[in-house]
Amino acid sequence: MSIFVDTSALLALLDRDDDMHEGAAAAMRALRGESLVTHNYILVEAAAITHRRLGGGAARDLLEDLAPALTVLWVDEQTHQAAVSAFLAAVRRRPSLVDWVSFEVMRRSEIETAFAFDRDFVAQGFRTVP
Repeated sequence: MSIFVDTSALLALLDRDDDMHEGAAAAMRALRGESLVTHNYILVEAAAITHRRLGGGAARDLLEDLAPALTVLWVDEQTHQAAVSAFLAAVRRRPSLVDWVSFEVMRRSEIETAFAFDRDFVAQGFRTVP
């Protein structure tokens, strides 16, 4: 079974001061052996936020330690355009464009569960862990 990994999970794993850190670490241990999947937009978003909040060392940890444990799907033009259309149709602050790309990637890849602390995944009909 494949599990999609969201930015919210990556940030919680990296930031020991994050309220969700312990839950994220426990979930990561529980997911050992599962196929963990993300997309390149998530890595860009997570690296930018991590660098800004936690510094370059934490961003390096993300890209050199966490990212290699993930299967990274590269967003193609069709997926990007579908997400942009959904984002523009929603005309509200949330979900973000990266979230809409995630939903589209999950649907196209038939992934039903996300390792995420973002409730927008549940609102879109996906299961989340933890």
